[in-house]
Amino acid sequence: MSKKLTITAIKKRKGEKPLVMITAYDALFAKLLEPSADMILVGDSLNMSFAGRSDTISATLEQMIYHTNAVCKGAPESFVICDMPFGTYTCKEDALRNAIKVFQKTPADCVKIEGGKDKAGIIKHLTDNGIAVCGHIGLLPQSVRSEGGYKVKGKTADEREQLLKDAKAVEEAGAFCMVIEGTKAEVAKEVAQSVTIPVIGIGAGAEVDGQVLVFSDMLGFFEEFTPKFVKKYLDGATLVKKALQEYADEVQNRQFPTEEHIY
Repeated sequence: MSKKLTITAIKKRKGEKPLVMITAYDALFAKLLEPSADMILVGDSLNMSFAGRSDTISATLEQMIYHTNAVCKGAPESFVICDMPFGTYTCKEDALRNAIKVFQKTPADCVKIEGGKDKAGIIKHLTDNGIAVCGHIGLLPQSVRSEGGYKVKGKTADEREQLLKDAKAVEEAGAFCMVIEGTKAEVAKEVAQSVTIPVIGIGAGAEVDGQVLVFSDMLGFFEEFTPKFVKKYLDGATLVKKALQEYADEVQNRQFPTEEHIY
């Protein structure tokens, strides 16, 4: 990537070259991902990938700020999105105060808010006060407990209609793009065509304006479970284990360090 994308440039990609978004949580991986990604999402999924939790709910604003700073340090030329964690935007006042904290304490380019029509007022309050917002509709990981699990959206006519309303409400509230997650592909396509801002899919088919994946899923580091929508581009866990075993064997057999590694 030659230079950092702007919000204007991202919006111009609507219906054109699909946008590439990937998660990152630290400077090391952010630097590796930067050349290929249009946008880097510091997702609250770090609560699962890094902290080993069963969901994203207990991620804190302090965690998100810490990891966002690390990612921005490693990928200074990337457009970086900070997830607003559960409980930090339950009302307009809290949302603005916490989003301002993110903007003041990190170089993040925008924040991401889960919710559609029900969160439109909060999104508008943020955008009216100088906070760039990426929306998030469809399956909402922060609502997993209230919904009783991760459930694919868009299966019924009512869900389809609600998703269309959600997308339009998020757009009208001033979001410059949105993520749509865990949604039937034909419905996600219709949603993307119904708004003028880019719609980034995750588990929502190919007929949207871009894709996002969790880096540890697509690189094969997370072994416990692989969602249906994830393609593993690398068998990362196996490669790491093999390298570590080779290291252990050489240490135990006094084959490492050799002369070239000794002062």
